[in-house]
Amino acid sequence: MADPILIWGAGAIGGTLGAHWARAGHDVLLVDTVAEHVEACRTTGLAITGPVTEFTQVIPAVTPAKLTGTYSRIVLAVKAQATAAAIPMLAPHLKPDGFVFSAQNGLNEIALSRAFGAERVMGCFVNFGADWHGPGQILFGNRSALVIGELDGVTRPRTEAMFALAREFEPDAILTPDIWSYLWGKMSYGAMLFATALNHDSMTENFADPARMPVWLTLGREVAATALAHGVTPRGFGGFDPMAFAPGQPDATGEKIVHWLRDFTAVGAKTHSGIWRDLAVRKRKTEADAQIGLIPPLAAEKGVQVPMSEKLRALIAEIETGKREQSPETFAALLA
Repeated sequence: MADPILIWGAGAIGGTLGAHWARAGHDVLLVDTVAEHVEACRTTGLAITGPVTEFTQVIPAVTPAKLTGTYSRIVLAVKAQATAAAIPMLAPHLKPDGFVFSAQNGLNEIALSRAFGAERVMGCFVNFGADWHGPGQILFGNRSALVIGELDGVTRPRTEAMFALAREFEPDAILTPDIWSYLWGKMSYGAMLFATALNHDSMTENFADPARMPVWLTLGREVAATALAHGVTPRGFGGFDPMAFAPGQPDATGEKIVHWLRDFTAVGAKTHSGIWRDLAVRKRKTEADAQIGLIPPLAAEKGVQVPMSEKLRALIAEIETGKREQSPETFAALLA
């Protein structure tokens, strides 16, 4: 492999992309901190299961300590909270004219731009459903939007090349000159998913309960107001329109989007969010600090009030530290 696609983080997102690209004949090298997962991927293979497709693909894989060489394209697919730790580890392996492709949830492009320069970072809105179930095992729950674009909006040959790769995985992938609008749009959806993790109900059950509607409307409005204050008009996917929660929009407009989320999450094998899985199954910290935690300071810069986003982050932290359980009572604390 002269210059393979280096995927840093072979979990739900990175593993799914890597397995599909490797199966299509591309040279792929996975990097992951879980030694057992690395061993499985490179020997018996990475098994992709679920309603979308099922196959097993052997893929070269190493831990960060065993990685050598430099690469022109590094797909960063770690959890948002692991971005800061990943940056100094992957930096020596990025070629001088190379770039980092952020296939993550959140606004990690901000931190990556500070570390490498905006011209060496490419953004990606990723929304397909997948879960890492153990070494060599990933559930691919459903297809959904995949959007890529340069941070400055200029399409380059490297952008076209990554877009071609994206379409091999998702034929309906989109190339956009405004990736920030999609990233902010995902923040609205992401905030709601974090709230569904406060209890053990499925995403669909959460969105279907009329009593919980104030939470979805308020979170959507706080994120939309923050994005607009920063000069970004958030853009959604499928039937999810984050501008339905923009200041001045009537409740009915936002409620229609929540009803779409109810129906959208009812399709596919992934019934609960990855945040819920982190708390309930893997018993580890979530991406809340790196995602929801970004909203209050960004809102404060523009004088926007986001009390529910602040409360949501606090409740997730209490679950992470064992002070609260995932329960109807914890969700009720957000409603209060």
